[in-house]
Amino acid sequence: MTASSTFTPTPSAPGGLPLLGHAHLLARSPLPFITSLRRHGSVVRIGIGTTPAYVVTDPALTRRVLVTDAAHFAKGGKIIDALRVFFGDGLATVADGDTHMRNRRQMQPMFNKAHIARRGAAMIDRVGSLVASWKEGEARDVYADMNDITLAAFLVALFGTDLPENLQGDFTALMPAIMKGTIRQTVLPSWITRLPLPANRAHAERVARLRNLIDQAIDHRSGTLDAGSPQELGCPHAKAAQEQDQEQEGLFATLLTAADPLSRQQLQDEAITLLTGAIETTGTTLAWTLYEITRHPGIERRLRAELDSVCAERPVRYEDLEKMPYARQVLQEAIRKYGPAWMVTRTATEDVDLGGHRIPRGADVVWSPYLHQHDPAYFPEPEVFDPDRWSPERAGATRGSFLAFGDGRRKCIGENFAWSELQIILATVLRTWPRLELASRPPAPQAVVTVKPDVIRLAYYGSGQRETGGTPGK
Repeated sequence: MTASSTFTPTPSAPGGLPLLGHAHLLARSPLPFITSLRRHGSVVRIGIGTTPAYVVTDPALTRRVLVTDAAHFAKGGKIIDALRVFFGDGLATVADGDTHMRNRRQMQPMFNKAHIARRGAAMIDRVGSLVASWKEGEARDVYADMNDITLAAFLVALFGTDLPENLQGDFTALMPAIMKGTIRQTVLPSWITRLPLPANRAHAERVARLRNLIDQAIDHRSGTLDAGSPQELGCPHAKAAQEQDQEQEGLFATLLTAADPLSRQQLQDEAITLLTGAIETTGTTLAWTLYEITRHPGIERRLRAELDSVCAERPVRYEDLEKMPYARQVLQEAIRKYGPAWMVTRTATEDVDLGGHRIPRGADVVWSPYLHQHDPAYFPEPEVFDPDRWSPERAGATRGSFLAFGDGRRKCIGENFAWSELQIILATVLRTWPRLELASRPPAPQAVVTVKPDVIRLAYYGSGQRETGGTPGK
């Protein structure tokens, strides 16, 4: 609602410095700092340099920002502005308005459950071949592995099973450096990212290469669609052939065949947005999940017992995912405990009354899934990894405070896909490798765009014949 004439004074966070504000605390100890703000009020003023920002610590008020009063809080702020340089006007960064609504409507069918299910078998095959290729007993970088696997699975789902191997390899080689460069762009002052420094030039060149790769993938997909055989529709096996083609063509074919197609620039922007979202958040969640499994043998036993009861001796199938509720609880608890996002921004479009606090027009409004998901009022002992928080008997107590996928009209469009990909990869790793061991010190969380581990190395042991039909590492 529009600001009224009577307001509650908005408290300022302690520890601010001249010119820096609270930037030094956000840089040195971001997670302790952001969670500490809850003690000072439901809305707390901080300084990012000399610019004020308003952190919302009450999940009910955050839902007002995202849902009830969303018209007064536009997608924007420092993080979004930095990401827009890389993403362009993809769904995650495009301004509110007609373009956002049009593109979201166009893309929504890509992420319905039926569309995802048709790509399930191809994703499982791709993930299985990668997981089985690991060498037994080798200490592996889990974060890097999970990012590589999520990228490979998403490329299959997005562009189809027939994407040329050289393009797949180029995507896999380029994306880690792209992600590092993008994170750098979000944490540095904008004036530094505009200077002709070697790191800035290298990032710009990589982004240009990524757009070229996406163009090649789009051209390949378009050529395949154009080469379809209309005469096949009259043959007895037309339906089966059509279903096979749909599985092969990938989700992106939905955009390429839309009645009101996107421009080539818009297709590039959306592909970059989808690829980055699929890698960073999903890979981070899986890395933390595997780490927590190594720390909790009881959780691992329950997971493996559930897999055995559903799959017996055969490989995992897409239709098995809905029969594995405990696996979903474990993944949801990893998302809850580690974010994965820790700071998201909006911009007030006018003077707004938010819970009795005056938010001036143009001000950055900050909300934090990490902060809300560590609120002991909703999640007792928030540092404890407890998948049973999400059991049907207990999940109601958390309602309104789990905001990892956002809410309202800007809620993550790929949530259904994310859950499917997370469950596929977790199930495949556990079915392929009967024993996991931590091969590094315990990781420390690093708050960049997501809350990522600074280091996790795991070693994998055992036969994988049940899942892959062969022995891993051979």
